[in-house]
Amino acid sequence: MTRTVVESKTKTAIIGFDQPFCVIGERINPTGRKKLAAELEAGDFSTVEKDALAQVLAGANVLDINAGVVYNSNPNPNETEPPLMRRMIELVQGLVDVPLCIDSSVPGALEAGLQAAEGRPLLNSVTGEEDRMELVLPLVKKYNVPVVAISNDDTGISEDPEVRFAVAKKIVERAADFGIPAHDIVVDPLVMPIGAMATAGQQVFALVRKLRDELGVNTTCGASNVSFGLPNRHGINNAFLPMAMGAGMTSAIMNPVAMPVTQKAIAEKKAAVEAAGIVLPADIDDETFVTLFGLGSTKVRPGSEMTAIRAANLLVNQDPHGGGWIAFNKPADSGGEGGGRRGGGRRRRG
Repeated sequence: MTRTVVESKTKTAIIGFDQPFCVIGERINPTGRKKLAAELEAGDFSTVEKDALAQVLAGANVLDINAGVVYNSNPNPNETEPPLMRRMIELVQGLVDVPLCIDSSVPGALEAGLQAAEGRPLLNSVTGEEDRMELVLPLVKKYNVPVVAISNDDTGISEDPEVRFAVAKKIVERAADFGIPAHDIVVDPLVMPIGAMATAGQQVFALVRKLRDELGVNTTCGASNVSFGLPNRHGINNAFLPMAMGAGMTSAIMNPVAMPVTQKAIAEKKAAVEAAGIVLPADIDDETFVTLFGLGSTKVRPGSEMTAIRAANLLVNQDPHGGGWIAFNKPADSGGEGGGRRGGGRRRRG
């Protein structure tokens, strides 16, 4: 069985056909997050700290670290991203002890991350362009790490799944030329939005089977891409992930956290309740209120996608004796993951 080993200083995550699904937390990424990007440029890492802790508490096995901020003061990422990547990795490693995924399009940032990372991180990513492979694959070999291979090249992202398979095969073969084994390649076959392409789900399931059967590689994806632009995205994601797992997908880059209810949402709901003539107890706390009115929770907890993944692990016999499912569904006060508590974290060193 193909197994891709990713390690922190003391912990190991295994991506494999015979392993539970590997969740790679995506939250530490400033892309599309203006507030986080501004914080990072200002040297404020408070959101990074919160996101690292929250994702591990929610059950992430690996954390993706992306330092892709375009500074207003210096728009050259080749200068700004390597030191920022190093700083972020050092910070996260001081907070939590889980393997990391170093995510960048800047080769200098990839190497800075590899130099700072403890253990054996996953490198994200290499694509099928020849110059990109010539830059990234030597780093993969030099540091003896696994790598995410994205199925696009200089022609772009093809809508034809056979073309995407051919790109993945090319990367696997070029990696072999560098002495990199197939078990250290995790292919991202690229998930298209189902709202734009009705066959996107079917394409991915067929591609994952083909990649497993013909190339013997593990796979990953940006899971939320499939629901982009559609209502009730969690409902689509919750169906997609177990189906992808059934097809042979072994990991996903995703958000494992159910976002806490904001104070603004609580205030708006309280105003609506009072306007409807409902009298609330004067001492009602926010958590009781949001639970009573079905708003969610004010606390960090696993998202519904994590529930779908845990259930799928159980159903495909990747959860021996159901121990993971039982632990996940224990009440919060008994220490189960379902209540948002999870071992494995440690305080940042002073």
